[in-house]
Amino acid sequence: MQEEFEKSVTNILNLIGENPKREGLLKTPARVAKSFEFLTQGYKADPKQVLNDALFASSNNEMVLVRDIEFYSLCEHHLLPFFGRVHVAYIPDKKVVGLSKIPRLVEVFARRLQIQEQLTEQIAEALMENVGAKGVGVVIEARHLCVEMRGVQKANSTTSTSALRGCFLKNDNTRREFFSLINSSKQVRF
Repeated sequence: MQEEFEKSVTNILNLIGENPKREGLLKTPARVAKSFEFLTQGYKADPKQVLNDALFASSNNEMVLVRDIEFYSLCEHHLLPFFGRVHVAYIPDKKVVGLSKIPRLVEVFARRLQIQEQLTEQIAEALMENVGAKGVGVVIEARHLCVEMRGVQKANSTTSTSALRGCFLKNDNTRREFFSLINSSKQVRF
């Protein structure tokens, strides 16, 4: 597969009018192949395995929020990066998940070709299904280079998406608390 990928990159370089044999581009096909292997490693990861090996019994039934999880992904429409922060909260139901597993879950889905809307949904669904939470809330705020570098070329514009499940969707107070914690905590830095 590596060899086929490198040939494709060489072909692209030829098509845009570059010389793949010039010094600066000699190793580019191999570098791009290695880069894409890393940037799309989420296809090889199983969200269930990421979460299930770190579930712990707990009597906690209050909101758990991990915010400002940085992520980088590739837009499936243009193969250009989009990046930003993810805020993930859940209400446990007799089990909590190890806190480091939530950013790992974000990585599983971010390291695939994506659209932000789907990324938001996938994180919420995986957490809801695999942790058995009473509810889940996910908000993503991101910048898209397909918007900034091409097309409308609007630098620094951001896109926000949310996915709410269970009590986050059904209970106004839970939903309000979630959004309040995200918004108020933006002003607090350690």
